[in-house]
This record gives sequence, C-alpha cells and structure tokens, in this order.
Amino acid sequence: MNDTAVIIPAKDEADRIGATVAAALGLPGVDLVVVVDDGSTDQTGRVAKAAGARVVRHSRNRGKATAMESGAEAVALLDDDKPRHLLFLDADLGETAGRAAPLIEPIRAGTADMTIAVFVNRVKRGGHGFVVRLAHDGIKRAVGWEATQPLNGQRCLTREAFEAARPLAHGFGVETGLTIDLIRKGFRVTEVPVDMAHRATGTDWRAQLHRARQFRDVARALAAREPVIAMNLAKLRGGRF
Repeated sequence: MNDTAVIIPAKDEADRIGATVAAALGLPGVDLVVVVDDGSTDQTGRVAKAAGARVVRHSRNRGKATAMESGAEAVALLDDDKPRHLLFLDADLGETAGRAAPLIEPIRAGTADMTIAVFVNRVKRGGHGFVVRLAHDGIKRAVGWEATQPLNGQRCLTREAFEAARPLAHGFGVETGLTIDLIRKGFRVTEVPVDMAHRATGTDWRAQLHRARQFRDVARALAAREPVIAMNLAKLRGGRF
C-alpha cells in the first residue's frame, strides 16, 4: 500500500541529497518524495530531481518550518481521496534514510499520530547540548513528557495531526512546537528507535552560529506556548523578543 510521502527540507545539500532521496524512495509504502530546496546556492534541487524527487524551490531561504509546510502543501496537491501520511527526513541522512520504516509503521497501524526518531547509534555532535536541554526541559514543563531526543527532525505524522499543529513554530523551533502542540491537543506521540545518522558537526564558528539560531528559535517556540517564559525573556531583552 502506497500511503506515505517523504518530505525533505534541504539547503545546500547537493553532496548528500541524492543518496537521501534514493534511500527514501525505497521505503515500504512510500510512493512520493518531495524535496523543498530552501534557497540553496548549489545544485541541491537538480540533484534531488535526478534522484527521483519532486522538487519545490524557495527563491530565498525561508527556514525549516516554512519548508516543511511547503512540502506538505505540495503533497496535498498530489493526494487522492485519502491523504498520505507525512514522513519528514533531514537532507543529510544519506543512505541511512532507508532505515526510517519503523517510524512509519505505528502511523500506518493507527497506534500513533506522530512518531519521533531516537537514533540508537548516535554520533556525538559538537557543542554542549544546551539547546537540547532547553527543548527537553521546556517540553517537560509544558506537557509533562520526557523527550529523549527533542530536536530530532525525523518524524512521521498523520495529515490530521500535521494540520492540527499549523501554523508551525518558526525555524528550528518546529520540533519543540510540534511536540507540545500535539500532546496538548490529545494526539498520541511516541518515540521509535532507529539506526540512522546525520553527518557529524564540528565546533567551528559556523556550527556555533547554527546552535545559536537553534537556541533562539526553540526559546521563541517555548515562549509562545508558556506565558511565564515569554515574560522572563522579554525582561531580559528589555521588552523585545
């Protein structure tokens, strides 16, 4: 049964997107892969198309959450009477994207509304985990749920759950917002161990800047959902957040 579409937000991932798309197309039940080329300056879109993906292009970088929504809208245009489930994967997974089937199975079986990947052979990434702690503690405070890998972007959702979470939290706050919003609305969220991996990230200034942006977006997602956090952040920034 072909009932799942894969959506891959991508920016400047020409070196890996082909392998990621090819692996995703081999997943059971997947008949559509949509790559959202989010303002790439390399050949990401061309490589993705050559690998078999439908490509949606943003002329400028609009952020992960917007790319996810663009991908979901593109899938909706291609759906028949029964909406496809939506599997979101990161562009840098390469061939390990082909190990995402366990994320789809609970959705297809009707035992979960959103699954979140837990990488069982996780390569330690650069940084000190401060963004992960922020997301973990914020989710726990908001809904009482302990997320193992709260920022993991590998997630499968029913169309109903995805639409219930819109508008998505901005940028890199999207995963934190998704988890809080769906649990609050009574959707079933479960974590699933998978043997997948990103490319390793370092500790250079680009990596540090990326983590700073993640921190900002996660903080904003939490602030939008927790008035006390919003008030405290506003005080720290002199009323501007």
